[in-house]
Amino acid sequence: MKRSTFVATGAATGGALVLGFEFAPSGRITSFADAATTRLVGFVTIAPDETITIVQPQAEMGQGVQTSIPMLVAEELDCDWSRVRVESFPAIDKIYNNPAFGIMGTGGSSSVRGWFMPARKVGAQARAMLVAAAAQKFGVAASELRTQNGVVYHDASSRKATYGELAGAAAALTPPADVTLKTHDKFTLIGKPVKRLDIRDKVDGRAQFGIDVVVPGMLYAAIRQSPVFGGTVGHYDEANTLKRPGIKKVVNLKNAVAVVADRFWRAKSALDALNISWSDGPNASLDDAKIAADLKAALDDDASAAVAKQVGDAAAALKGAAKVVSAEYHVPYLAHATMEPMNCTAHVTADSCEIWAPTQFPGPIVQVAQRFTNLTPDKIKIHQTYLGGGFGRRANMDFVIQAIMLSQAAGAPVKLIWTREEDVQHDVYRPVSTTRIKAGLDSTGNLVAWQQRIASPSIFGMNPGFGPPQKVDDSSVEGSADKRYSIPNFLVDYVRKDFAVPVFFWRSVGNSQNGFFFESMLDEVAHAAGKDPYEFRRALLKDTPKLLNVLEMTAKLGNWGKPLPKGSARGIALCESFGSTVGEVAEISVDKGNTLRIHRVAVVIDCGTVVNPDTVVAQMQGGVNFGLTAALFGAINIAKGRVAQHNFYDYQMVRLANAPHIDVEIVTSSGPPTGVGEPGTPPIAPAVANAIFAVTGKRIRTLPFVKAGFTA
Repeated sequence: MKRSTFVATGAATGGALVLGFEFAPSGRITSFADAATTRLVGFVTIAPDETITIVQPQAEMGQGVQTSIPMLVAEELDCDWSRVRVESFPAIDKIYNNPAFGIMGTGGSSSVRGWFMPARKVGAQARAMLVAAAAQKFGVAASELRTQNGVVYHDASSRKATYGELAGAAAALTPPADVTLKTHDKFTLIGKPVKRLDIRDKVDGRAQFGIDVVVPGMLYAAIRQSPVFGGTVGHYDEANTLKRPGIKKVVNLKNAVAVVADRFWRAKSALDALNISWSDGPNASLDDAKIAADLKAALDDDASAAVAKQVGDAAAALKGAAKVVSAEYHVPYLAHATMEPMNCTAHVTADSCEIWAPTQFPGPIVQVAQRFTNLTPDKIKIHQTYLGGGFGRRANMDFVIQAIMLSQAAGAPVKLIWTREEDVQHDVYRPVSTTRIKAGLDSTGNLVAWQQRIASPSIFGMNPGFGPPQKVDDSSVEGSADKRYSIPNFLVDYVRKDFAVPVFFWRSVGNSQNGFFFESMLDEVAHAAGKDPYEFRRALLKDTPKLLNVLEMTAKLGNWGKPLPKGSARGIALCESFGSTVGEVAEISVDKGNTLRIHRVAVVIDCGTVVNPDTVVAQMQGGVNFGLTAALFGAINIAKGRVAQHNFYDYQMVRLANAPHIDVEIVTSSGPPTGVGEPGTPPIAPAVANAIFAVTGKRIRTLPFVKAGFTA
């Protein structure tokens, strides 16, 4: 993105200054305006009353982008932050495409790092235009002016003008082709803890999540989907159901039945009374034992193995090693279990389609709606709501498609709400995964060889719309294949093994399971070498100073090596994901009854330039507890082709009683910002597992911990 051209208008906005840009497919920023209608899609509006409205194009699902991205604009604009207001994107348009994806979507911890430069350029361009307008007004050179808190000053003559006073004149000017951005030492907003702009509305109830949407004439729908993956609807009692009060429609979606009613509870109650029978199909015999056996066989399938990363000759080095350590690790399927279950409101007519969705990817919904309605894009309108958690789940379109179909069937706006049971049993899950690792040590205890095979379903193979299937699915090997420890002979390969269970992106994706695999095994190897796990890692990072710095800071923050009471221990792990490096030390205790308590977690993150440190701290805390939920309790079990879990009573979450004290330290950096929303999750499972070994001598190679006999 080498240059940007901005468009501005005053007449269409009552004297306000509006700025915007679009991303062309090449990645170059170009101008955007519809000259025929004088419609302008922009990011910044400066009104005469000094209110500054900034469009925020990413999905706010708790990660703080509703504040961080406006901060980027406001920093370069030199405006009064107290005057800033935020609005969601007004329409689906490539102007709002995520620079990291080329489409409108949120995920991959990409929001701030994707918008870091473009959003700042918006603010800098606006500031330059306002300064130029003031220069004309005062009859001086622009170089004689300075800006501060939404005011342009000419110190030599003691004159000043506010942005609101200058907005109309600025809008009439030709934007400069190039702008100079602030250096880091000039930042006044970026890097400062800022109260999030969405907090007030979430506290007082004004914030609209998808489940809050109400539109005129709206009906409600409850849905029951085939309990067996791939099953279809058999018979149900429609005639008697339609006689119940408030019931408008029973809709057969082939693999599901939905009831549409004037109240959600009526729809759900009627659904329970339908007495649906199902045709289970070919997957009714699938269970955990079959999945485990097939994955085990895949580990022995040399012919199907595809190399993900190879350095040196691991096989030869293992043959010559003084000691070889071998182990197999396994993790189960996991549900996303967002606090807000899947829901969507759709209103489809013959000539329009309007959708209200808590979605991570509003852009592709237009294509989905086109396919099901045959309408042109200009007839389709998407409303982005707040998300009650996303974690990757809301990048999928299943619940949106269902809402569209139900509105078509009912001939009215319909809000579809999944029950928690539907949400748990019909998720798109984090893949089950198994790995076999062999590590070789020389006579002095140095790690000279690492050979690892990973067997798991392929997210990209089972969801080709998100990327072309490849022999090595990057999402299945990340967190192992991209490790940067100095190991002279290193091999990670992959065997794809798909099952009928749908899989999808889950917070930190492959890093979540591979972080556990790699960092736990590294701890095993360190103990086999008779070395301290922290010092063992230090030696392996001697050529990677950035990671070494994080490791050393983590050990210091985590009080590594300091005495602990009997029955207590610490474990350490270091993971790099989404461009960021995170180290964690878990301090735990285990009593004689095998009750596991995680008392404290020390977290250090290097994520480049930090926009809002409060957000980074919150995301590390959230990532730790999210990962702890999976490590302590998380498992989706398959029996007779269906999910065995139902609700939070058998798919547990970490609660206050389980949650540790979490201390977070952020590495000072002026480098480009890197991911924050996901990198806090991968290190926690291995850090706790390594601590469990330190205190009990029991090595945890299969998650969750409760399956190993621990209670939390």
